[in-house]
Amino acid sequence: MTLDIRKLVEKHNSSVIELRRYFHTYPELSGQEYNTQKKIMSELQELGLSPRAAANTGVIVEIEGAFPGKTIALRADMDALKLQDEITKPYRSKNHGVCHACGHDGHIAMLVGIAKVLYEIKGQMAGKIRLLFQPSEEEFPGGAQQLIKEGALVGVDAIIAAHLWQTVEAGTIGVSYGRLMASPDEFTITIKGRGGHGSMPHQTIDPILVGAQIVISLNTIISRNIDPMENAVVSLGLFKSGEVFNVIPDTAVLKGTVRSFDQNIRLQIFERIEKIARGIGQAAGAEVILDKVLGFGPVVNHPEIVKEVVQAAKEVISPDKIIEIKPVMGGEDFSCYLEKVPGMMVFVGSGNEQKNITFPHHHPKFDIDESVLSLGMEIMLRTALNLAK
Repeated sequence: MTLDIRKLVEKHNSSVIELRRYFHTYPELSGQEYNTQKKIMSELQELGLSPRAAANTGVIVEIEGAFPGKTIALRADMDALKLQDEITKPYRSKNHGVCHACGHDGHIAMLVGIAKVLYEIKGQMAGKIRLLFQPSEEEFPGGAQQLIKEGALVGVDAIIAAHLWQTVEAGTIGVSYGRLMASPDEFTITIKGRGGHGSMPHQTIDPILVGAQIVISLNTIISRNIDPMENAVVSLGLFKSGEVFNVIPDTAVLKGTVRSFDQNIRLQIFERIEKIARGIGQAAGAEVILDKVLGFGPVVNHPEIVKEVVQAAKEVISPDKIIEIKPVMGGEDFSCYLEKVPGMMVFVGSGNEQKNITFPHHHPKFDIDESVLSLGMEIMLRTALNLAK
């Protein structure tokens, strides 16, 4: 590009940081991003753009260049988490029990900043850049499917998203040429036994004992039933039963998650969960009910788009700062877009030990190194402009 993209990004950098702090101060939960939507719409309308509401609380806006070319989509997620913000910065959340602890505040701010740059250069650019501000990424079924239903990908040739990532050092980016994030599935196991006095366990069917045996057995699935060369996880996050110390309760509830990349592996894991849970329950005389929720698919990047991002990144940072990373087992409904059009998600490093920015995603003290917002903006801009040509 003959355009000075870096200079344009730097021009808007302070406003992007200010906007990120605004969104961090006023976070909103999935499906409730009304103020966030209003702020985004206002920022875009002030530029002279014509954004439209979509997926209830989302926003779609398109910037068309003066020359023919392709249509490239850029996506940012908008929602925050049910978490009490514990950072000590001036932009600490003012919405009690709600916190941007996953970097979505930065994603929104970067995309608004990109809109500002694109509006300035639209007379010199080819194609169209469509910006997707997506609600409800944190809660299944997510907002991606609804945006797609409302035309987010109509005519789109490729899509890109940047995710601020704490375990990648600030100033570097993490890329994967294939698998990046896993399918996030859920399950609930309800155990119905027969309660009684703790002093007379022989008269009961103890759901706590049954549940404990199920927990131990489920933790053998990955090590004993799944190919060790495959990426997969089974984790229990809830075991709830009983109210007092001397009463064996009637029921127990277990909740957990399954993470995988391969559909056959996914089904195999759930088959084993069901056989193990029902088998242990049957042996003890308890009724076991399994409820499962299959989430969205895995995020699998398209190699040809990754190459474009890497090429653009080399114009911004040195090659040694572009790191090929292993897949992570977190989930993302960005996969819904990738099932429709070629694209990729890039991890923009946001951790910085020198600034004490070390807390992981979904932690109440999570924060980002704001200096990386300009890096994410510039890489996405350069990639989108190159692809649009």
